[in-house]
Amino acid sequence: QQRVAIARAFVREPRVLFADEPTGNLDSATGAQIVDLMFELNRERRTTLVLVTHDEAISRRCGRALRLAAGRLAGGVA
Repeated sequence: QQRVAIARAFVREPRVLFADEPTGNLDSATGAQIVDLMFELNRERRTTLVLVTHDEAISRRCGRALRLAAGRLAGGVA
């Protein structure tokens, strides 16, 4: 279902795509596949991808990471 949702999101070729915890309810192997697929489509389609995640491994793959603490922009902006 997650792969279908990602395909549906990218098929319209949006300029910006928002993903809130895209791997939150998945096992680690499926989550890794989903993240790989999202980043692959992101490169191919040249879409700005805005991810919300608690997963540091995913955030390290991003070109830029902003961190929030208590609803405010926190230190460690990369």
